[in-house]
Amino acid sequence: MAIKRLTIAAVGALLLAGCAVTPNSGFDGRYANPIGNAPVTTNPTPYSEALVCLGNSARAQGRPSPRIAVGRISDYTGAGNPEGGGPAITQGASLMAMSAFAKAGINLVERFDTSVAELELRYANNRLIGDAAEEDGFRLIHAGSIPGSNYHLVGGVTELNYNIRSQGLDFLGGDRIDSDPTGVFNGRLYVMNVAIDLRLVNSETLEVVDVISYQKQIIGREVSAGVFSFWGDAVIDISTGGRSLEPIQLAVRSLIERAVLEFSSTLYGIEARSVCAFDDPLGLTNGSGGVNPHTSYASRPGASNVQIRQSVDRGHEQRDSAVRRGLRGRYD
Repeated sequence: MAIKRLTIAAVGALLLAGCAVTPNSGFDGRYANPIGNAPVTTNPTPYSEALVCLGNSARAQGRPSPRIAVGRISDYTGAGNPEGGGPAITQGASLMAMSAFAKAGINLVERFDTSVAELELRYANNRLIGDAAEEDGFRLIHAGSIPGSNYHLVGGVTELNYNIRSQGLDFLGGDRIDSDPTGVFNGRLYVMNVAIDLRLVNSETLEVVDVISYQKQIIGREVSAGVFSFWGDAVIDISTGGRSLEPIQLAVRSLIERAVLEFSSTLYGIEARSVCAFDDPLGLTNGSGGVNPHTSYASRPGASNVQIRQSVDRGHEQRDSAVRRGLRGRYD
């Protein structure tokens, strides 16, 4: 009888689930309404606030921004998604770098996708694009109308290491009487990492003026629990659990934004230690701002730029006191 009741309940649940989708579309032309109502939100990382703070501080100081072009930041790991369906690492790291430079207020020039601009230039050269502002009604091609970049950023995602370390716990509890309930619990933790290598290049001389290599570890966990028991003539087996993994692509964005924070600090000529300390004395890379390849890695009083970049706290909104302290230098 217990088995019969369980069977009826299971069949009823399946029929109820089947009512949600029908083979006939409604008057609105849809078979079913999509679930979920989460609104669109921003996509910050722990370093986004420091980027904004740096840009606002530089503008308040009147620091000039050179023109930056972002080239290809490719995936060199060659890793595929373990669950199938393409590469494991985002192919849009270049786009992330553009967004990061924009947060820092850096002037950008497009070099990543110039297909539309090149087509427009070809059409204009063939007098196919009209322009009412010109005397002959055609768009003219003016020499020197496209500004050049002062520096460009290139590099790639160079490491993806699965399961650097993992640990787990399995627990089974019950007694020797078969009819009594038995409980089981499983827990797993594992760590992986991803790394990038980026370089900032002088567009006129092709001199590499700055290089950054960063890695970030990523944690994942899996928890499950269940109960097994006899209920009269029926068998009850109930289990639940969940898995969560720190987003890999968000880790890549965090790496990009941390690196862009360092590059932008050098481009603006603002000492890395004072990136958000507008009210504090600024140690300048050079008087006018901008990259000075002879001082990018030079030693300064106290710690060098390289030593500062090794700090895991720098620029992190939860770890860097300069960022947590009301974002000094930020102007809304």
